[in-house]
Amino acid sequence: MNPITILIIIIAYFALLLLISYIAGRKADNQGFFTGNRKSSWYVVAFAMIGSAISGVTFVSVPGMVAASGFSYLQMVMGFVVGQFIIAFVLVPLFYKLNLTSIYEYLENRFGIASYKTGAWFFFISKMLGAAVRLFLVCIVLQLLVFRPLGIPFVVNVIFTVGLVWLYTFRGGVKSLIWTDSFKTFCLLVSVGLCIYFIAKDLGYGFSDMFGAIFDNDYSKTFFFEDINDRRFFFKQFLAGIFTVIATTGLDQDMMQRNMSCRNSKESQKNIYVSGFMQLIINMFFLMLGALLYIFVSQNGIETPKKSDELFPMLATGGYFPIIVGILFITGLISSAYAAAGSALTALTTSFTIDILESTKKKTDEEIAKTRKKVHVGMATIMGFVIVIINALNNTSVIDAVYILASYTYGPILGLFAFGIFTKRKIKDKFIPLVALIAPIICFILDKNAVEWFNGYRFSYEILIINAILTFLGLLLLTKKQHTTILKK
Repeated sequence: MNPITILIIIIAYFALLLLISYIAGRKADNQGFFTGNRKSSWYVVAFAMIGSAISGVTFVSVPGMVAASGFSYLQMVMGFVVGQFIIAFVLVPLFYKLNLTSIYEYLENRFGIASYKTGAWFFFISKMLGAAVRLFLVCIVLQLLVFRPLGIPFVVNVIFTVGLVWLYTFRGGVKSLIWTDSFKTFCLLVSVGLCIYFIAKDLGYGFSDMFGAIFDNDYSKTFFFEDINDRRFFFKQFLAGIFTVIATTGLDQDMMQRNMSCRNSKESQKNIYVSGFMQLIINMFFLMLGALLYIFVSQNGIETPKKSDELFPMLATGGYFPIIVGILFITGLISSAYAAAGSALTALTTSFTIDILESTKKKTDEEIAKTRKKVHVGMATIMGFVIVIINALNNTSVIDAVYILASYTYGPILGLFAFGIFTKRKIKDKFIPLVALIAPIICFILDKNAVEWFNGYRFSYEILIINAILTFLGLLLLTKKQHTTILKK
């Protein structure tokens, strides 16, 4: 596709996005930015959450990983669904009862200020790295398709991309995000559905032929029970999926900020149930799309790119299919990518303003708004710098990088919340940052030596569970003699 055509598609898409953002957020106050004023309808949030959960990483990396991993990713997604139910039953009622703006305020109530700051800083690092990795993928695709052909350097690409994200989130925060994410979810679903249709049509497949070709192929192998040392082993993936979604959704200010914008805990639970099942279905479509792409490559003798993340962009925009496939790819990519990046930027602004700067304490709404706007600019700037650094270091599949980062950075958060919710113990709060740092370091050492120490065993994303357990055990060592009263759920 012509780079100018792609640029026009992006500009037209963002014109619509900015219009929706303006209409939704034109009257937003600080609470509208932070919580959506707790007035969002559950079904609107559920639909919007699909676009937030399905990032640009999913849109590009999941189809590309089919050749190496088959449909094994679906094992992890099944774990996501179970994890969503746990979030709905355990965390949502607790957070609503405490009427939290930032979920990390729970840690201050339960343990003390050091725990609160530890949770907030680990979230900040986790979300900043995760969001930057996701947006990095969009930047490299845009660099390949638009900026490189026009002779524009990667740094300008990053400024352009992050600037667009900042532009549509600075006014309304969560209140705008619910509606812009709904629009992006619609674009994403239409894009992936029509891409599958047009690619299947080009291969000469009808509806039943397409399913037959996909599920009769080795690419569609889903369950792996044979070898516990295999990173695709079912229980590794399934358990990792459960605890990953608890950590990266239930204990993530970004995701819970939208989930808690519903009117009450019951409506928030409905939203979580529906969006959880929809993620399972949509990820199945992405895997089916990947299988069709590899079948097409095989039948036409096309050389696959070295990086699996480049397969879908190469085929969609390389003239192999009707131009509509390229347009749908660009629309779906920016829809999924900017949904995740926009929500992350809003959540980072909220957490840094409330948790780290404590700017909402004893300050007027006008003072809070000024601080929040400055922080918002700062978060966008930091995100841009991180993307540039990632570009210099990138050497792995982006979806793999996202979950590896989550395993190390969300583990201490998961351990802290689990200890707080499931025990009555009071701990020596000032030593908590030390425990939260030591646990990931031990996990890194275990991961690097696992093959030698554990008879060939290789850790996958279940290292997150080990990380949380080590944090939990470390907190037990900090237990004081007296007990505190546990908050009733």
